[in-house]
Amino acid sequence: MSIQARKLILIEEFLSINDESLITKIESFIMQEKKISHERGLSPMSLNEFHEMIDQAKRESDAGQVISHQDLKKKIITWK
Repeated sequence: MSIQARKLILIEEFLSINDESLITKIESFIMQEKKISHERGLSPMSLNEFHEMIDQAKRESDAGQVISHQDLKKKIITWK
C-alpha cells in the first residue's frame, strides 16, 4: 500500500473520531514528533561560525543596516 493510500485511510479514520480527548492526544503526538524530527536535523555551530555571525552583525550595525525596536514593532503591526 502506498503512503498516499495510507494517508487517506488515516484521514478517514481521523474524521470519524468524536472524542475530543483523543484528538488532543493525536495533536500532541504529532507536534512532539515534528519537534523531534526538527531537532534531529539541527547541528551545533562551530565556534568559528559563531564568531563569524557576530562579526557580520557588527559590520551590518556599523553600516547602519539596523532597525530600532520601536520601528520594528510598527512594521509588524502592518503585517496583519
